[in-house]
Amino acid sequence: MPKKQIGLLGGNFNPIHNAHLMIAEQVGQKMGFDEVHLLPSYLPPHVNEKQTIDSQRRLAMVKLAIEDNSFLSVDTREFTRKGKSYTIDTMLEMTAENPDTEYYFIIGGDEVAYLPKWHRIDELVQLVSFVGVKRAGYELESPYPIIWVDVPEIQLSSTYIRKQVKQGCSIRYLVPERVREYIMEEGLYLDEL
Repeated sequence: MPKKQIGLLGGNFNPIHNAHLMIAEQVGQKMGFDEVHLLPSYLPPHVNEKQTIDSQRRLAMVKLAIEDNSFLSVDTREFTRKGKSYTIDTMLEMTAENPDTEYYFIIGGDEVAYLPKWHRIDELVQLVSFVGVKRAGYELESPYPIIWVDVPEIQLSSTYIRKQVKQGCSIRYLVPERVREYIMEEGLYLDEL
């Protein structure tokens, strides 16, 4: 029987935005995945704890963002585990639970250059295949195997969205409408992060 193929898109999602969703959908469809799971990190190992909002609020926004898309789902194991979110720990857990599944970790072209610095990367590449999303200005070379996928390029970041909110500017069409409403209702990103 063929193995199930699942794409994984990890991130801080502070906040999740339309480029995240477009990448998950486009890569998943082009690769023929059965589904794509979003993996919000509880505490990313490379991000200062003070630079992110409460994990439950980030999770709430991810759930709102994908509520009408059955192809996308959220995996909360890093929230359950707590502590720093290392991809190797997540992949060891997932592959042990689902030996009949092939996992593909989706990363931006900018992240490919950092793969050699990922925690226990040599073990990680034995557990999961990496799918790179091409980005202008970044090399398509890596010492690790990468499956490259073309998707529309959108210059959008969570940092930009937080700045827009802080400056009182609109974020309509940058994030899903339910996420925009949540940010406004909760008064998120109005203070310095």
